Order: sequence, then C-alpha cells, then structure tokens
Amino acid sequence: MAQRTDDALDVKVKAFLSRMQHSWQDLNVPSADGEALYDIVLKHGYTKALEIGTSTGRSGIYIAWALSKTGGRLTTIEIDEGRYRQALANFREAGVDGLIDARLADAHDLVAKLPGPFDFIFIDADKDWYRDYAKAVIPKLEPGGCIAAHNVYSANSRPDAPGTAGYFGYMKSLPEFNSEILPGGSGSLAVSFKKK
Repeated sequence: MAQRTDDALDVKVKAFLSRMQHSWQDLNVPSADGEALYDIVLKHGYTKALEIGTSTGRSGIYIAWALSKTGGRLTTIEIDEGRYRQALANFREAGVDGLIDARLADAHDLVAKLPGPFDFIFIDADKDWYRDYAKAVIPKLEPGGCIAAHNVYSANSRPDAPGTAGYFGYMKSLPEFNSEILPGGSGSLAVSFKKK
C-alpha cells in the first residue's frame, strides 16, 4: 500500500500533541503507547481501523494520523458523552476529524453490529469485557490484521483468568494469532497479529 505524507497535517498534529502533552486525563494512553499504535498502523499499511474506548481521543489521534498516510479511516466508540464531546473537539483541533467516524454508543452492543472488515483494532475500554470484544471482532479481522489492547500486563495468563489477563491468555490460546506484550512504552500494550 502506498503511503503518503501530508506535511501540513503532520505539523498540526505534532503541535497539538506537544501542546497537550501534560494535559491528558480521562483514561488516555501514554504518548509512548500512542506512538506504538501509530507505528503499527503505518508499518503494516492498515486502512480499516476500529477503536473500542475513545476516551478524549489521544489514541484515536495517533491512529488517525497514521491512517492519513495509508489512506484509511478510523471508527471509534465511546459510551461517556462528556469524553465523547471532548474527543470530537480534540480531533478537530488536531486536524484529523475528517478521518474519524466517532460514535457515542455502548460498545457492548455496537461492536457486534459493526459490519467490518477491519485490519486494525484497538481495545481500551472496560477490562472485564476485553475477551468478549475480541470474540466479537475476530471474525471481522482480515488475515494479517492486528488487535492491540491496552492495560494488559500478564504475559503468562490463563484464558479463564479475569480481566485483561484472561483476555491475553485467550488470545495466546488461539492458533491463528501471534500474540505478545510489546516491550518498552508503558509495558502494557498487547498485540495479536492474525496469521495470513
């Protein structure tokens, strides 16, 4: 997939992220993890992204910024109206709002209804539902695609463990995926690549 650059957008996004560096709250990813998401999307040329848990938009900005170079688009879901409204404002100010379909909805219901397909999925929502989200999106994930999940710390987890540990154990039990927790960053970003 041909990647393009948009110098004006790069400047705008970098300026916004720099200005906001110490202002993020409301369950957003740290910048190192945002950069990792950006790198994954760009490296693999992903174009059809889904984010479960927008918060106020930091991760979505990184993902959409990468998608601006691959010709892609992000669908993101947030249940909290206040965070959703702030995310919309942040997307506009960063200049990536035209690349994002932001939904105010309950992901428990909406994720199962989205038609897909997707090639990149980021999960950063209610931790006890990670495994359920994965089960809902795996059939919609294209071969070679990636599911990334935030706040996953235990690399030696059983599929029946609670929360994100159980999610990671479940993903590691699936033979069609290669799963790992990325080194560096916050040490809590798990990635699962679907085999081609």
